[in-house]
Amino acid sequence: MTTTAAEQATPHPVYPHLFRPLDLGFTTLKNRVLMGSMHTGLEEMPNGHKHMAAFYAERAKGGVGLIVTGGIGPNEEGSTHPMTRRLNSDKAVAHHKEVTDAVHEAGGKICMQILHTGRYAYSEKLVAPSAVQAPINPFKPKALNEEEIEQQIQDFIFTAQQAQKAGYDGVEIMGSEGYFLNQFIARRTNHRDDEWGGEYENRIRLPIEVVRRVREAVGEQFIIIYRLSMLDLVEGGSDYQEVVQLGKEIEQAGATIINTGIGWHEARIPTISTRVPRAAFTWVTAKFRAALSIPVITSNRINTPEVAEDVLARGDADMVSMARPFLADADFVVKAEQAKADEINTCIGCNQACLDHVFNGKLTSCLVNPRACHELELTISPAEQIRKIAVVGAGPAGLAAAVTAASRGHTVTLYDKDDKVGGQFNIARQVPGKEEFNETLRYFSRQLELHNVTVKLNTKVSAAMLNDEGFDEVILATGIVPRIPPIEGIEHAKVMSYIDVLKHKKPVGKTVAIIGAGGIGFDTAEFLSHGKGSPSLDVAEFMKEWGIDMTFEHRGGVEGMQPQPEPSSRQIVLLQRKTTKVGAGLGKTTGWAHRASLLMKGVKMIPGVEYQRVDDDGLHIMVNGEKQVLEVDNVIICAGQEPQRELVEGLNATYHLIGGADEALELDAKRAIDQGTRLAATL
Repeated sequence: MTTTAAEQATPHPVYPHLFRPLDLGFTTLKNRVLMGSMHTGLEEMPNGHKHMAAFYAERAKGGVGLIVTGGIGPNEEGSTHPMTRRLNSDKAVAHHKEVTDAVHEAGGKICMQILHTGRYAYSEKLVAPSAVQAPINPFKPKALNEEEIEQQIQDFIFTAQQAQKAGYDGVEIMGSEGYFLNQFIARRTNHRDDEWGGEYENRIRLPIEVVRRVREAVGEQFIIIYRLSMLDLVEGGSDYQEVVQLGKEIEQAGATIINTGIGWHEARIPTISTRVPRAAFTWVTAKFRAALSIPVITSNRINTPEVAEDVLARGDADMVSMARPFLADADFVVKAEQAKADEINTCIGCNQACLDHVFNGKLTSCLVNPRACHELELTISPAEQIRKIAVVGAGPAGLAAAVTAASRGHTVTLYDKDDKVGGQFNIARQVPGKEEFNETLRYFSRQLELHNVTVKLNTKVSAAMLNDEGFDEVILATGIVPRIPPIEGIEHAKVMSYIDVLKHKKPVGKTVAIIGAGGIGFDTAEFLSHGKGSPSLDVAEFMKEWGIDMTFEHRGGVEGMQPQPEPSSRQIVLLQRKTTKVGAGLGKTTGWAHRASLLMKGVKMIPGVEYQRVDDDGLHIMVNGEKQVLEVDNVIICAGQEPQRELVEGLNATYHLIGGADEALELDAKRAIDQGTRLAATL
């Protein structure tokens, strides 16, 4: 690629590659940051276009070079589910015009993603190249005939033209993640023997034809991004030469940019959750970029400007795609540009309020930023009357409340009996795969400084003390105490709580039984099963652990490969009273990976357990009416929590309970931060 005058402008002193413009010939992107596609649920809301306009405009104002919307189905059968809104009427075009106008007025550019889900559609009308049911979908697709395939192409063309009418700067054609076009490409899902199947040249005809004919329909001055599956992570996926061949054909067909797709949705390998190392898959993009001519975007777990800059400086890609980081902080780009990276609210890859919400039919938000997708509802405005506020407890709930209240102008004092802020996050961040929690504590610590919150650590607070200070409002974010179940021998020397293990670092033996298989139980098992390091901090170790080929010799990156996790130095048994699958209550999009990781390390999981007693012999249990003795060195209690509310007695000021002090059924940082933010926004 040649370098234009715009691209040769004075480089940014800290992030010269990130803030270098990208000339696409007919238009120039002001930086190398793409806000990747996310379905948020705003699309289906009443007056959803108003919410979308506010959501995307805030990110455009925050400096993103190019935004891609959540997926819009080209037709009924290709839409994600029957309620998915489409761009199939003048009214829909007018609504989307409000979105694009808002983005353009904020100084941004925006493309609309055309997403045909194929056999992933949650609908009885789903279609695919062949009648092969997806393992993650209860519905079996209908195999398209040739006439119906032509209609699918026409629907792509029509939707792109509608997007152009609505003022979009371009479209992204989704050809990865195991969706419709990807299903035609791979032998795994394409069992046809006509001109749309069989040999690879036939299987890639459809994506090429879609791009070529969309380009003919929209003209030359319209961005077409094609999302190319570069590493399928499923057996029967594409090999390296096939992906290169398709990428070159897509270039010739008229694509402006090629975006990277990693892994099908049915792949049993995590690709975007917090246990995945930062920028874990940019080596994939780098390999294909060398074979392609047009700009190439890389994606997956890029969440700080430093990581993004390193990726670009290495030459792994021409642009970086970040999706969830713009849920966490709409001003990510402008903060980086102004050398305020320490003020960025970093995405921790938890999936709890974004993907988990989408797959449960809820509106997307963000664990660390409850305003995401709620911009018109949750406003943080200057307080009409300045109050003197005490926040007791510097865990996630207390931090959110203190920072939000202070940002509105209130005088805030934050107390905690510990020697540092963070509460339960200080425990969680030690668990392998949860290192990103450090970023949330860094962010809140900086916000406390910026908003002049008085922080008093190592301080045991009493009601009398708070009364003497004359606070107008007291927010009790005092958290929880671990619940001790009524089991005979629970005081035995073998017995420990998760606090003993994760906070106080008490020595743990080689054989362990964990009572309680909720999030804390899984985290404790994860902590105890790891030895010398965390694969979440080492790309090569992560790929080895999950059996991913980094040489491009194995089809789909996994065919013939075997996971090779670092063996656990302990024998661990994870127990629960419920008879349901162990870990069933974990996050919808991450729980399977937690279970798989521990199973690969040999952790045994037993549901339907009755706890009888603990003695010198170990933990006595009954399972299915059969008595067993687990001869373990230690029994670790992860059996829930109780709220800490003792400060309520004797308080004179108006008080509010948030976080674990309000409800302690399960540690829930998402609810805690949301509660703290919303309460402080109303005071």
